[in-house]
Amino acid sequence: MSDSVSTENSGTPCATLPLEQRVEALLFASERSLSETKMKTILGIEDDGATKQIKEAIDVLNTAYDDGSRAFRIERIAGGYRVMTREELAPLVSRLHAERQQQKLSQAALETLSILAYRQPVMRAEIEVIRGVAAGDVLRGLMERRLVKIVGRAEELGRPMLYGTTKEFLSVFGLANLKDLPEVQGLVREPSWKPAAPEVEKTDEAPDSTEVTEQTAE
Repeated sequence: MSDSVSTENSGTPCATLPLEQRVEALLFASERSLSETKMKTILGIEDDGATKQIKEAIDVLNTAYDDGSRAFRIERIAGGYRVMTREELAPLVSRLHAERQQQKLSQAALETLSILAYRQPVMRAEIEVIRGVAAGDVLRGLMERRLVKIVGRAEELGRPMLYGTTKEFLSVFGLANLKDLPEVQGLVREPSWKPAAPEVEKTDEAPDSTEVTEQTAE
């Protein structure tokens, strides 16, 4: 497809390059979906047919990606366009994201996760005794990452909350279940507390504001 948009003016960067190439550059560089309107603004083109030509450019690019068996294509996402890896490659990409998430965990987060994994359900107070430091901020961060959730309350004064790991934790660390945890000296693989009531129904999603506030107040 030729670049038929009239763009030869000072407000149009890289106007001598094919429209497909410019659209591709924007989509590769963007961390979010780009709408046709946003791309027109960045490209500096305001012709009446610009939206149609951008769509045609995307079709040309996708045809080239398909013909070349590329691992990605341009998809319409959240009201705009974004370069996405193909669905059949999802298991491979998921493993990459899991490794990245694991690498970003701080030493404090890894220590807290270790205690949780082997001793769950566990109170925040016990984690703090074992580590010797406050654990509120670390727990909150792990819950936001969906690695930890509230699983119930302990049978003691105040009925403090009990924490445990999530399915996301198993996925990130490549475990089928908690039985796959390796033996670690000093960490006994048994629960520290018996929940006072049936487990609170929680998803693996990040906690809402009420949970975080209650957690901080322990």
